Amino acid sequence: MSRNYKFHNKSGLYFVSFATINWIDIFTRQIYFNVLIDSIKHCRAEKGMELYAYCFMPSHIHFVFRSTNEQPSELLRDFKRHTSRKVIEAIEKNPKESRKEWLLWMFERAGKKNATTTKYQFWQQHNKPIELWSEKVIK
Repeated sequence: MSRNYKFHNKSGLYFVSFATINWIDIFTRQIYFNVLIDSIKHCRAEKGMELYAYCFMPSHIHFVFRSTNEQPSELLRDFKRHTSRKVIEAIEKNPKESRKEWLLWMFERAGKKNATTTKYQFWQQHNKPIELWSEKVIK
């Protein structure tokens, strides 16, 4: 995560936005979209996510959320790690995925450029959190 974008107030309300590597349109198929839905349900029930608004786009996600455990960075890290593993697994097992080889090649190619990645990189590394600390900022 960039030095300019940090979760300074651990209990704060934040807007975050994060995208797949190379802005690949992956959430155009229901099977991958369902991974996001299931992950949000889990984070809300088990990880202390208060989700006030969200928007799923084909290649990226927007959240307005708060971490009741005061661990917003860790919460997003876990969400992104879990969803990336599940979506890649779904791609590998999906016999109807016409872009399977290309998608896996792109994720593997990105992973090779990142020293902290073991094989595939699905998400871009930054989240660009913006604290929503006043009505003016929210608007």
